[in-house]
Amino acid sequence: MTSNKSSRRQFLATSAAVAGASLVSSVSGASLLKGAPAVVTPSRTFSEIVIGEGDYRYRVHHGFPQLPAEYSWQTTHNVAVDKAGNLYVIHEGREELKDHPSIFVFDSAGKFIRAFGNQFQGGGHGIEVREEGGEEFLYVAAYQQVKAFAKMSLTGDVVWTKHAPMESMVYAEGEDTNPQKVWGRDRFMPTNFAFLDDGGFLLADGYGSFKIHRYDKDAKWVSCFGGAGDGQGTFNTAHGLWIDKRPGRTPSIVVTDRAHDTLQYFTMDGVYIETLTGYGLPANIDTWQNLMMVPELKAQVTLLDEKNQVVARLGSAVARLNEVKDLRVKPDQWTEGQFVHPHDACFAANGDIFVAEWVGTGRVTKLERV
Repeated sequence: MTSNKSSRRQFLATSAAVAGASLVSSVSGASLLKGAPAVVTPSRTFSEIVIGEGDYRYRVHHGFPQLPAEYSWQTTHNVAVDKAGNLYVIHEGREELKDHPSIFVFDSAGKFIRAFGNQFQGGGHGIEVREEGGEEFLYVAAYQQVKAFAKMSLTGDVVWTKHAPMESMVYAEGEDTNPQKVWGRDRFMPTNFAFLDDGGFLLADGYGSFKIHRYDKDAKWVSCFGGAGDGQGTFNTAHGLWIDKRPGRTPSIVVTDRAHDTLQYFTMDGVYIETLTGYGLPANIDTWQNLMMVPELKAQVTLLDEKNQVVARLGSAVARLNEVKDLRVKPDQWTEGQFVHPHDACFAANGDIFVAEWVGTGRVTKLERV
């Protein structure tokens, strides 16, 4: 079944998204990146602009973290925060820049701490922080020619690295041993993680098979669900996922079915429950207290309450995507307080938000709760 949980505000925002939809392709970010101009580092901006409404208002700090001169932003993809408040940013990077790291770490004030992750250069995508037995680890997913996922320490030491789960009987021969930049439903292009209470985790093959893979606490493949299709249990780009355990809700899996502009809910066993409509290329999910956050590539970040009613649309600028061709590579035409292509967003412990955008210069914005 399909249930539209939109409020009147969501309906109005969705109408704007339909008007702006023609510019933003539903194909993968990587294919749209081809031909991007040389990287330009965006300037740091601290503004007094406040976006949102009611209890959900945020002061905008574009370009919050700053890189040392020897590094450059190269299309930011995902963000995560550890218990100390440090911010981890992964960019896709460029395959030919083998010596340039793909992961940058900043303190809570946006000051650079360290960089690592050269092995993901050209394919960096998903990043999450997970606490296990009192110690925190990074989980990293990489697509393109890398086609791997890894568990690492917070300083970049590799615990393990894995490739396509051939036991799933989904992938082409050699996909695990000879990864190449070849796309298709029988290819492995992992994008994001969600963590299970038993120590296991889920991995979205968001650009490859569109399967959601389940692994146990020892990172051994267990099963999968989903795959390519028209919805209600199948996907067209299963890009992001999360375990929704907000108070008052039955724990469930939520997946961003990006090219269908929807979210799909599943039981913890992977059985389809329902579809939420009214989004514009939803890319990932995070939760904090009673809120669920959905960054959308169509120029906005959506907040929903525990009933999945929209309570705020942040930085919405869908019409700009039609007004300015290739806006993602034209930072001089970006508007203060508006987003271009939010690709990921995460909550800090105090409810602040960090947003990573899929733009040619890279950009990470801090939204400070007012």
